Amino acid sequence: METETYEMVAKTFQGLEDVLADELRALGAQNVTPGRRMVAFEGDKELMYRANLSCRTALRILKPIVKFTAGDPDTLYEMTKEYDWSTLLSPDKTFSIDSVVNSELFNHSRYVTYRVKDGIVDFFKDRYGADKRPGVRLQDADVMINVHIDGNRVTLSLDSSGESLHKRGYRVAQTEAPINEVLAAGILMKAGYDGSCPLVDPMCGSGTFLIEAALIAANINPGVYRRNFAFEQWKDFDEELFESLYNDDSNERDPEFKIYGADISPKAIAIAEKNIKQAGVGKYIDLEIKPLSKWEETPADGILVTNPPYGERISVDDMDGLYEMIGNKLKKVFKGYHAWIIGYQDDYFKKIGLAPSQKLPMLNGSLECELREYVIFEGDYKSFRREGNTLHTRQEDREERGKKKDFRRMSDEEWRSTARKKGFGGKDGDREDKRRGGDFKKKRSALEEKYKAKPVGKARRQEREERESRFRDEHRKEFRPERGRKKDFRNEPRKEFTRDNNRNSTRDNAPETVSENPLAVRRNEKALKMIQGKQPSIPVMRSRKGWKRGDEGNTGNTTNE
Repeated sequence: METETYEMVAKTFQGLEDVLADELRALGAQNVTPGRRMVAFEGDKELMYRANLSCRTALRILKPIVKFTAGDPDTLYEMTKEYDWSTLLSPDKTFSIDSVVNSELFNHSRYVTYRVKDGIVDFFKDRYGADKRPGVRLQDADVMINVHIDGNRVTLSLDSSGESLHKRGYRVAQTEAPINEVLAAGILMKAGYDGSCPLVDPMCGSGTFLIEAALIAANINPGVYRRNFAFEQWKDFDEELFESLYNDDSNERDPEFKIYGADISPKAIAIAEKNIKQAGVGKYIDLEIKPLSKWEETPADGILVTNPPYGERISVDDMDGLYEMIGNKLKKVFKGYHAWIIGYQDDYFKKIGLAPSQKLPMLNGSLECELREYVIFEGDYKSFRREGNTLHTRQEDREERGKKKDFRRMSDEEWRSTARKKGFGGKDGDREDKRRGGDFKKKRSALEEKYKAKPVGKARRQEREERESRFRDEHRKEFRPERGRKKDFRNEPRKEFTRDNNRNSTRDNAPETVSENPLAVRRNEKALKMIQGKQPSIPVMRSRKGWKRGDEGNTGNTTNE
């Protein structure tokens, strides 16, 4: 029997769209199309269940049910009311609505929520009577409806996930400002981590990177810790299919390499221990109380991933000193590593004292951060290159290699696009870049003045002719008598001055100009090959119905337990 396929949308954080798209393709999704903070794809009911269970970088999985256009709230209400909601809801059920609006026609997302709610309620009132209608519930509703409006295009979707998928279910305690689980998993996957090498987080906080790394290394689905999903309340829920997917642990494995975590705070380590124990991955993780200054040795050829304080919600007395210490430890202790650090302030990044091979924009909550990769190698860079190694660079950087930008001939839009790639300006190229400071137009003027190129070809010849013309006009009176008078040159002192000498003198005294724009001379290197290898597959039996949070049979011991 052929199964029905339909369109779905997976929501994620900005910067993780490509990782989520790869995850969905690996699950068998069709027509995968990344967008802004989302990935559209097609699949059947089984794929929807798998996506909720398995996708590490998805926040929600939405199933669109109806699309239409509406130019005002009344049309939105009427079109919503026309849909047959009895296929999804009944008067004894509850529902909730989440609205995302990007439109000048609808000024307030809450009013959009009210009008959609009215349309659904009035549908049931007209069909079953005034007192027969489903209830509205803000938390733990039976059916969750997502409203997305872009301009006049309206999409009503069913939210199959319920609570955001970043709420795995293993976190029982947290430190101040912990990193989101989905963002942590996305950073690990961006770093190429698959469990085939050691992983270190020397400032682990509540242990999010450590736990997400253990789930990746052991190939454990992050959804197995959740109590429920919203699709379990749908009328067409296939319990037998879902149970078979949930209890399938045939692809789980026992990682070969350990995961190492440490923190200066005993409180943070105690919290991390609780979360690791709840997730049942303690046997894969070594955890200890240790400040960064005490790191002296590490396992060879690993990956470092960490989220140091930004000086915003969490700070230390000497932020500059902390980032300088990070740089020193990378150079002296973590040789042979790929270090991935997410941060907020460019000034602090500079204190690390190393050139990053990648800079990837990331949103950490409301902060516009960057994820930077540092390739730590033995010896100097020339020796590193002589051995056939290169630094990893992004595809767009490789395409820009060798190109020289002539800023005099670029249009405003081309200039903005180039400037944005180099870290100047904002979304429209004209607003103030708050993170780096300064105004876009001022930076542009300064760059144009600083890197103004020497004239070439016709322009250079024209400049020379104008210079010679000025010379002739300036000295004509000294070499030619005034009209109507005769000048006796016999008693005049001889002038040791020639046209050629004057021209050379003018050129020698001219201010030097920079002939090449340094923004077009950025170093672009290729990537170091990541360590890869297959892991042994050791099945771990788990019964969903027998699973208990904190089950001691599925936990391991940390170094401090």
